[in-house]
Amino acid sequence: MSAEPDVSVVIPTCNRPELAVRAVGSALAQTHDRLEVIVVVDGPDEDTVAALGRIADSRLRVEVLPERRKAPHARNVGAQQARGRFVALLDDDDEWLPNKLEVQLKLAGGSNADYPVVATRLINRTPRADSIMPRRLPAAGEPLSEYFTVRRGLFYGDGFIQTSTIMAPAELLRRVPFTVGLRRQQELDWALRAVREDGVELLYAEEPLVLWHQDEDRERISLQNPYEEQLEWLRGSRALFTERAYAAFTLSVMSSMAAPGRQGRHFRELLAEARAHGRPGALDYLTHLQIWALPPAVRARVRDLLVGRRSQPAPATAPEPVDVA
Repeated sequence: MSAEPDVSVVIPTCNRPELAVRAVGSALAQTHDRLEVIVVVDGPDEDTVAALGRIADSRLRVEVLPERRKAPHARNVGAQQARGRFVALLDDDDEWLPNKLEVQLKLAGGSNADYPVVATRLINRTPRADSIMPRRLPAAGEPLSEYFTVRRGLFYGDGFIQTSTIMAPAELLRRVPFTVGLRRQQELDWALRAVREDGVELLYAEEPLVLWHQDEDRERISLQNPYEEQLEWLRGSRALFTERAYAAFTLSVMSSMAAPGRQGRHFRELLAEARAHGRPGALDYLTHLQIWALPPAVRARVRDLLVGRRSQPAPATAPEPVDVA
């Protein structure tokens, strides 16, 4: 390995040693090996430190934070310490396919932008099915806030960005850090702020290069529903969205957070929010209605049936097990 890596992999983790080891293994198994892997342990965690200590690879560095401050802060710490030109983000419960960084670096090298941000498609793996997300890539001239939020069907995943798919210049991540304290939509918030910077271009690899494990019996940030907190963020971030995107997000993502509580005032509140500050379309209204009419588990089964594959074969290029001492 070169003394100076060109990619720094940043993995935040806490109290999930088996998952952290799996994630690290997929990073160290990349076909592009000029990299370093920085695992930021979010607060004292002896089990995770011990598990990572058994990995025999000098490219791995472990940074233990003195107190727990959640993943956005841990990512920011990792970006500050990165030696590579690029930082590639990886959540501890996800995996990369071996050629992910190789493909992303090739796309970045072909860009004329000062700050190319490269995302990829992913394999969304649930207990019931696999599906590929996003189902489509941004159209030429399409506002990115609309690409991320405006659905063409009743289920999410048409336009999409997820943390473990993102590779961005380290300088950009230092200039535009993740929002500390935000529990949901962390990558959406970051992406919408980052693309407003001069010289930034968002690119996508067409092939799925990340395994997004949606183990529904395990706690994960994407399954939390901090409705009031998220609504406050949305209202404060209105400038990041077009009116069309604002309405779509309000009647889909915000609706899905509010619906489990079954409080009719939230149903009406979100309709009023979307109409007052956005431009809803017919599909947005229909999405809002079906979210409130169907329980989340039923929606998930229907979604997986319609957009997923019933079989779940391991990828042909699945990473090899990590080498441990």
